[in-house]
Amino acid sequence: MITTSSLATGWPNLTSPHLNSPKKIGVLGGTFDPPHLGHLKLATHFAKVLHLDVLLLIPNGQPWQKGVDITPAEIRLQLTEAAGIDLARAFLYLGLPTHIGIDRIEIDRSGPSYAIDTAKALRSRYGADASLTWLMGADSLLNLPSWNSWDQLLSFVNFAVASRPHHDLSSEISPEIEVLLRQHQSIDTDALEKTPFGRIYLDNSLSVDLSSTHLRNQLKSSARSSIASEHIPAHVVEIITNLGLYS
Repeated sequence: MITTSSLATGWPNLTSPHLNSPKKIGVLGGTFDPPHLGHLKLATHFAKVLHLDVLLLIPNGQPWQKGVDITPAEIRLQLTEAAGIDLARAFLYLGLPTHIGIDRIEIDRSGPSYAIDTAKALRSRYGADASLTWLMGADSLLNLPSWNSWDQLLSFVNFAVASRPHHDLSSEISPEIEVLLRQHQSIDTDALEKTPFGRIYLDNSLSVDLSSTHLRNQLKSSARSSIASEHIPAHVVEIITNLGLYS
């Protein structure tokens, strides 16, 4: 199910990704507690380099690796919808035709939010021929062996991985991920665009150095206003302020 219920009208690429039989779909999942400019930077970069037809922002329903101190899912969905407005504005400015979908698939699914369940559901939704690419930072790739059924994910999606400061793949990589890269890595984006699943693209041209956990801690400080305006999309800041979140 796609929701655009609280998104402002007038943004042409805020639409249901079920339309027009998209062939290249990017998936950016996360707790989004809160969504920040690093998320938008990563989304914009891969929408451009992968020529995505659709970008899905998928907030976790029950992020099982994040502990219990998490903002309620429906509020995080509202924050993600707000971030979608700012992302649509960026796409419009850059002339990117990628449509944005805010998807509550994990929120509506009971139990812990496992990426493998989402990947299977999206593959079923879009069919065998669509290119599905899971977007992530290098830290997520390094932590991949801790994910539920992580070794099955590439049977349903590709990975596009953005470099992250302080996460050096060459020095921190585990034997499991080293084998995964040896078997699945592609050196250019064409393979991801043309292949439904099973490829990994490492992108070293983008460096995202923001963390929602770090931002939440900073928002509790006296510099709350300046930190929010510098690192968090404007429409998200508005909701955070109105609801008194992270104070």
